[in-house]
Amino acid sequence: MLRLSALFLFLMAAFVAPSARAEGPVLVELFASKNCRSCPAAYKAMDELEAQRDDVLVLTWPVDYWDYLGSKEKMALPESKDRQRGYVERFALRGPYTPQAVFNGREQAPGNKSSKVDAALSKMTALPASGIRLVRKADGRVSLKGEAEGLVDLWWVSYLTDEDNDTKMPNPVTSARQIGPWIGGRADIDLPACASACMLIVQEAGFGPVLAVLDVR
Repeated sequence: MLRLSALFLFLMAAFVAPSARAEGPVLVELFASKNCRSCPAAYKAMDELEAQRDDVLVLTWPVDYWDYLGSKEKMALPESKDRQRGYVERFALRGPYTPQAVFNGREQAPGNKSSKVDAALSKMTALPASGIRLVRKADGRVSLKGEAEGLVDLWWVSYLTDEDNDTKMPNPVTSARQIGPWIGGRADIDLPACASACMLIVQEAGFGPVLAVLDVR
């Protein structure tokens, strides 16, 4: 019986699809607040990360749950709180914290701890590619194709960068919304208007792993 059980487990493992990294750059999501004393160090670390590597995209999600410690975080979004709450549940954390960095929806670490950030990035780049492709077409639409294991959310995120960003936060998010579900196959997406800089995020439903990202500026 033990030999049969071992054989069964081996066969099951052989058919389980391995984890896969997102196509394109690694998406690093930083949850932060102006009332967080450790966040400036995380901002500096993320700025250096983007300057040194072209395979990383950083988004900062401003949150307001530290407002009682100081002045109001005017950049805070309800979507930031909802998104971080989803990651808290996914990673079985005791609660939200700042500065939290989430890597492709698969790993999380304090954004001001360089060694932990580097370790999480190494894990992401070591994974095989997801096979999900996003291609910008000549008519402005985006072609999405690949295989999905379940329901996938398409997120359209607007953020500030370069001269439009007058905060210390790296690429702070100004709005986020779902523009449709996807279950795999081929789809042509009409992108909404983009005022500053935007990002299309293909992510397993329930704030799961990020499968692909496309930066639109």
